[in-house]
Amino acid sequence: MKLGFFTANFTEKPLEEVIKMIKPYGYETIEIPAYEGNGQLETEDVLKPGRADEIKKMVKSYDMEIQALSNHADSFLIMGPTGVETDFIYKGTAEEKIKHGTESLIRTAQAANALECPTVVGYPGVENWGRFFFFPYGQGWSEYEEQFAERFTPILDKFKEYGVKFAIEIHPNSFVYDLYTAKKALELVDNHPALGYNLDPANILYLLIDPCVVVDELKDRIFHVHAKDAELARHNLAKGGTLMHGDMGALNHTYRFRIPGWGEVEWKRLITELSMVGYKGSLSYEHEDVTMSRMDGVQKTADFLKPLIIRDSYEGRQDKLFGE
Repeated sequence: MKLGFFTANFTEKPLEEVIKMIKPYGYETIEIPAYEGNGQLETEDVLKPGRADEIKKMVKSYDMEIQALSNHADSFLIMGPTGVETDFIYKGTAEEKIKHGTESLIRTAQAANALECPTVVGYPGVENWGRFFFFPYGQGWSEYEEQFAERFTPILDKFKEYGVKFAIEIHPNSFVYDLYTAKKALELVDNHPALGYNLDPANILYLLIDPCVVVDELKDRIFHVHAKDAELARHNLAKGGTLMHGDMGALNHTYRFRIPGWGEVEWKRLITELSMVGYKGSLSYEHEDVTMSRMDGVQKTADFLKPLIIRDSYEGRQDKLFGE
């Protein structure tokens, strides 16, 4: 495993400036936003002759590597919502939004191939965010299963063609939001080799799901990991519960994203389970902590995670008692 950094933490800065800023803290890999208009990396630019080689050379000059590209925004449009809720991503009709999301995600796979990057991270979306609730119509979520298979199988075929993996981020209010829906999604596309998951433990802690169990169940389908923590503010739970809406930065909110080590994720357990299933990727630090600055997070996350990262698997004992 390696210590990674999601450069979208500083989207107002050019990519090389972010790399220069984080390198002294010991970050080894980067995850770069690649949805349209992100300000750091545009896929159409990457695919111009010679441009990918320029980017790879620049990144390598800092002794870093590109671990993943992020298409979190555009990929949401593939299953929706396709109404006013996603106009901030792309304005158009439902058909235009689906087309935009699909083309952007496939182009990101092409860009990843050109950059020799193994993974693209994104969301499948879901048309009606209200389907998150199981009552009073418990069949709502399953109605999107056929849609997922129809829309994503051709996309995954393209990913396979380009030799790139698609890692869905398991997240509330998306088609894949827990362990059961993650397994079901694989089943719906006949266990397509290009489909796997980005594990962001903070996202599922919100639903009281143990990320270690997710790792043990999904095993080699964990393609990428976000280093993000979360806390359930116990003193607020009695008033707001776990489904509280509104500003997560409010003093009375029940749920807060935190930097690693400042929340409730048990990182030693999680890193152990990742090592046990053979995960060799990065822990990609994503900052959404409402309690501290991004630069606080840059330093504190590196200081916390670097001593915990397991570099290699156990070789086994070689003495006589353990020889067989």
